[in-house]
Amino acid sequence: MSGHNKWSTIKRKKSIEDNKRGAIFTKLIKEIALAARDGGGDIEGNARLRAAVSSAKKANMPAENVERAIKKGTGELPGVVYEEITYGGYGAGGAAILIDVVTDNKNRATSEIRHIFSRFGKELGDVSSVAWMFERKGHIEIDGTKHKFDDIIEASIDAGAEDVVDVGEVINVYTAPEDLYKVKKILDEKKIETHSANLIKRAQTMVTLSDNETSLMMRLVDALEENDDVQNVYSNFNVSDELIEKLSK
Repeated sequence: MSGHNKWSTIKRKKSIEDNKRGAIFTKLIKEIALAARDGGGDIEGNARLRAAVSSAKKANMPAENVERAIKKGTGELPGVVYEEITYGGYGAGGAAILIDVVTDNKNRATSEIRHIFSRFGKELGDVSSVAWMFERKGHIEIDGTKHKFDDIIEASIDAGAEDVVDVGEVINVYTAPEDLYKVKKILDEKKIETHSANLIKRAQTMVTLSDNETSLMMRLVDALEENDDVQNVYSNFNVSDELIEKLSK
């Protein structure tokens, strides 16, 4: 498991602890609306929506916010029209970056993403030059403090997962995209609590950077993730446990 993904897990936990719920809610609301738009508002019949609502509940989003987001997605309530876009580029040390954006204004989003890259002396590139380095996968996060790793491996592989990785407080389960919600359902039935279940882009190979390059990349990723239109940021650089410990204090 890459240190970057471990760092992402720590950051997400810190964001909640630091009361950055507004930004988290914005991203969750967009995901709920998109899931309802594409698959309908029936939570039981729409696996993507069910996973999004589950994530919203774990983030303590008020039920009325969830319901409103679903109705905006289905068109029962008026709402903005979102467009999904993926951007790509390279950061310090040649590390690749993919950015998933959900926006109601493509020109604004492109301009803002390009500006963030320029702040770090980099340029937004052709997404096709980066996308091939990543694979689309299902990703399930499980609380590693509540379950034994060996139990999770057995249950996940039996359910059809491809890979299970322990990063300490979190256990990451990876699946084929089409198996994500099937695996999550089986884990739920076995009373294995999951933090989240999402489709992601997983780097096929990782690169190791110097500490200075790693710090620059982490700052770039942070700046991108702070943008309201950015849903997800993926990269292929490792972060050492020592640097994570130093930066997370």
